[in-house]
Amino acid sequence: MRFSVLGSGSKGNCTLVEAGSTRVLIDNGFSGKEIIRRLRVLGVEPESLTALIVTHEHDDHVKGVGVLARRLNLPVYANESTHRAAEERIGRTPERREFGTGEPFAINGLRIHPFAVSHDAADPIGLVVGDGLSFLGYCTDTGVVTRLVRHHLHLCQALILEANHDVRMLKEGPYPLPLQQRVLSNRGHLANDDALALAAQLVEEKLRLLVLAHLSEVNNHPEVVRRHARRILPEDGRLRLALAEQGQPGPLLEIIP
Repeated sequence: MRFSVLGSGSKGNCTLVEAGSTRVLIDNGFSGKEIIRRLRVLGVEPESLTALIVTHEHDDHVKGVGVLARRLNLPVYANESTHRAAEERIGRTPERREFGTGEPFAINGLRIHPFAVSHDAADPIGLVVGDGLSFLGYCTDTGVVTRLVRHHLHLCQALILEANHDVRMLKEGPYPLPLQQRVLSNRGHLANDDALALAAQLVEEKLRLLVLAHLSEVNNHPEVVRRHARRILPEDGRLRLALAEQGQPGPLLEIIP
């Protein structure tokens, strides 16, 4: 099983996951044209996509979903509340498929387990995607790490995890107080230290590949994240760390069972 974060941040989020001939996109907060360009940078033909999965209805996750689904005749998977909340933004799609939060479902050879996260959306989810041997966790928008989140991620060998902000940078930065409070709340976004503390716990389980995502361009910086990572994560070589970028796709990374 392989994956690539095609882009992550407040201007758009999208991740490709593939196993055999099955290729799914988790979210698509870019234009249809831009996501097709990024797929081709990786050598992936857009016509080879199998389905789109939507985690929640915010614009940086759904902007291009409708266009891409219609252009490539793809089914769109989301829970009922997210479908309803995103209807106006996404528009008509070739096929609308619903799943229940907490209820696993399959797309060909991929088994997907959606789990609840804490974010200011209708019914936001994280995901565990597996092919029976390899498991990828996806958790990019949550204000707090709950026991449920830890439970679902503890067997993942690879993880895409939000590291949105540095608390000090946020508090000393240009955001007005209400927006700061929203980001810092349990329904906002995950701070660097909270994300890295979770990752450090998961390394003691199965985690060997970590991609930190959704970095704020205003309240975070890659070097700040790396500095925190050196302080919190083990340095024994077990964990490979990468940072997702907003402006370009990351490489296709293979998950080793």
